[in-house]
Amino acid sequence: MKTSKIWLITGASQGIGFELVKQILSRGDKVIATSRNIRKLKVALNVPATEFLAVEMDIANEISARNAVEKGVEHFGAIDFLINNAGYGLLGGIEEVSDEESRSSFDVNVFGLLNVTRAVLPYMRRSGGGHILNMSSVFGLVAGAGWGIYCATKFAVEGLSEALYHEVRPFGIKVTIIEPGYFRTGFLDAGAVKLPSDPISDYTELTEVKRRHLFDIPGHQIGNPVKAAAVIIETALLDEPPLRLLLGSDALAYATAKVELLQKGIVEYAETSISTDYVP
Repeated sequence: MKTSKIWLITGASQGIGFELVKQILSRGDKVIATSRNIRKLKVALNVPATEFLAVEMDIANEISARNAVEKGVEHFGAIDFLINNAGYGLLGGIEEVSDEESRSSFDVNVFGLLNVTRAVLPYMRRSGGGHILNMSSVFGLVAGAGWGIYCATKFAVEGLSEALYHEVRPFGIKVTIIEPGYFRTGFLDAGAVKLPSDPISDYTELTEVKRRHLFDIPGHQIGNPVKAAAVIIETALLDEPPLRLLLGSDALAYATAKVELLQKGIVEYAETSISTDYVP
């Protein structure tokens, strides 16, 4: 007899997060979905409380995150899978983005993810297993003009997730980093991507990057969110899941180019690198 699994998904009200909720429920599993707008989730899904729990969470607030996780465990008894999906984009040059805007991005994309992860881990350790899937981006591997702060948050997610992978293995807990390219979701819509409040007109190339991402790219992204959600679920259920999983042909191309660039630099400057060692 099939035993239902319990999934906690943050940022579940739209995009890949919402698609994950729908597909997981269709499998017969149970979902704890967090969002700043749980009414939207409840209305959209109309699923009984025996299968679905929508919990309001301010992900940047550690107490709010802990309380939301506790409600989920009280309701369903456990958490088998955590998908840290919540986050937003910040599109602006390094000089343009203010200290407050930068910190707000890190508060959600990095510290918010940490808040939820720390709240879930005690339950997974006690149960002797679980799987944490952290939504990064191919921009966690490759940085591009205009996306510096966003990339920095995702680079941070990559580093902490890789460390976590090693730390929790003794407890039977798995960690996977999901690295999507451009997917046809509402990520580039107003609200999901923020712009600096004080843009600098001298950065004409950045102005064009912003324009393309706000007006040309939306609706033409190569990635299919329905397929992405299905692959994420399949990966979560693997006995030996990968540490990293690229999603989309564009993500694969970006990552491959980055690896080739790194390898070229390593080989070209190998002797210089070695020259800094103590020589006996």
